[in-house]
Amino acid sequence: MLDFFIYQFSSYFTLAMCSLLPSFACASSAEPPAQLALQLPAGFEVSIYAKLTVAPRMMAFSPDGDLFVTSAKSNQVLMLRDSDHNGSADLPIIIASNLNAPNGLTFVDGDLLVANQDGVVKLIKEHKQWSKPIPFISRLATGGHTLKTLKLGPDAHLYLNVGSSCNVCDEEDPTRATLLRYAKDGKPAGALAVVGRHTSLPPIWATGLRNAQGFAWHPETHVMFATNNGADMRSDLKGGPINDLLPPEQLSAIKAGANYGWPHCWGNASGLMTTDPNFPGPATFCQKAIPPSLLLPSHSTPIGITFLTNSHFPEEWMSDAIVALHGSWNREQLSGYKLVRIQFKQGKPTQISDFATGWLNNNRAWGRPVDVVVGPDGALYVSDDKTGYIYRIIYKSTK
Repeated sequence: MLDFFIYQFSSYFTLAMCSLLPSFACASSAEPPAQLALQLPAGFEVSIYAKLTVAPRMMAFSPDGDLFVTSAKSNQVLMLRDSDHNGSADLPIIIASNLNAPNGLTFVDGDLLVANQDGVVKLIKEHKQWSKPIPFISRLATGGHTLKTLKLGPDAHLYLNVGSSCNVCDEEDPTRATLLRYAKDGKPAGALAVVGRHTSLPPIWATGLRNAQGFAWHPETHVMFATNNGADMRSDLKGGPINDLLPPEQLSAIKAGANYGWPHCWGNASGLMTTDPNFPGPATFCQKAIPPSLLLPSHSTPIGITFLTNSHFPEEWMSDAIVALHGSWNREQLSGYKLVRIQFKQGKPTQISDFATGWLNNNRAWGRPVDVVVGPDGALYVSDDKTGYIYRIIYKSTK
């Protein structure tokens, strides 16, 4: 038992040190190849849309068709425009600076909302210029998993993730490890017990999500699906050795008011929940938690997700989704560092397969995909916060 606690202390010390370094520093790193060495299915082609000197994170297209990108490390929002429509962006334009770890962004009625780590700000476009950031949602929890993703749902409400403050713990702040929901005017609109009382209820929409960095809505059912990053350094035995294969990451169909298991349990291959033997929690907690809809590779850090409805991909892909696996930092054999295709049937995810690979070779990674979004041209755009690249993936018929 003493050996177990020594090992746990050593692992947590490593985690603490890694948190002070760049996001890729604890994984074996490689330089980008001279030639873009990515593998895709037959008929697909990839190119570099932009090479940025900052680390791009989340992306959103404006109503005018320009690509807006956040960079949490440089505290900026950038705009990328392809004025001659040649598949390559012009020089980036800085839209906002001196933000606070900006990550998620979305357009609402022509205005740009950006999620800082401590709140959401609004930028208004006037006479082809963007205003300075205006406070919109305030007092979000900071520290721990600081980066917040923000999107406008098909119900015309804003959704925002707030990650946990820790690896595994009982949170004192009920807004941690959640998805939050707000009305378009920024007022809380959480899971409602009484219809029509948006402004008097807290914003909490779903709980038990350690870090649900990516979410999107199925194009037909409008069900919200969220990626979630599981806890690190877990074991399947009480006081046992750390198992790199536990817990699996997850993709979950989000229901209002539901709990998804963290910090006491995770999904398993049987479609049920496994209780963490080293942090079991209340007796009925895991029985009431919602199992994930689909398991993803452990510690692969799924982030961005987008459905392909508006893409120019093959017809059989239209109800499927692409997920970016940012990559592991603490596994002996690294996982992730790729894009995967999630196939859906009758509105439910049924199968996962590789879509874009090559960022990871011989346990060394030269790139880390973060977000994925379909552009107005039907191409898939991918951000990479290690290389600074924005990739553009198109489909050309193999006939």
